[in-house]
Amino acid sequence: MKKVAVIMGSDSDIDTVSQAIKQLNEFEIPTEARVISAHRTPHEAERFASNAAGNGFGAIIAAAGKSAHLAGVIAAYTTLPVIGLPLKSSTMDGLDSLLSIVQMPSGVPVATVAIDGARNAAILAAQILAVSDDALAEKLAAFKQRIADETRRKDEKLQSSLRRT
Repeated sequence: MKKVAVIMGSDSDIDTVSQAIKQLNEFEIPTEARVISAHRTPHEAERFASNAAGNGFGAIIAAAGKSAHLAGVIAAYTTLPVIGLPLKSSTMDGLDSLLSIVQMPSGVPVATVAIDGARNAAILAAQILAVSDDALAEKLAAFKQRIADETRRKDEKLQSSLRRT
């Protein structure tokens, strides 16, 4: 199975990013997490992205706040799918991060999830890998069924409480 890289621009991002790692672990996807900064360690970002496919990765989640250039820098140096995870910052509540990630130039796409949407970033990475991994596709189908069942139970509970009033 291909691995997923979860890269964050700062170790202060770990609280949010850990939700992606947890979700990937639930799918039993091999995961590696790194702190690599587009601005402070650009050579490491280039080296990591350039070698990611050869090192067994199938997708990269890049989490960053504020100017949020990490996902774009990573995408510039790899043909692997890159998922940008904009993080809420103190400046503009993450809107700056979202816009920095989603507004990529033609030819350098970055898939983008919601601000602090770490869990969805992991699920999207799993869906990308599942295109060529039947066992993972089955895990995803079971996951989707489980969340649908949970929603139905919540609706039943609501309907039951409404009937009592």
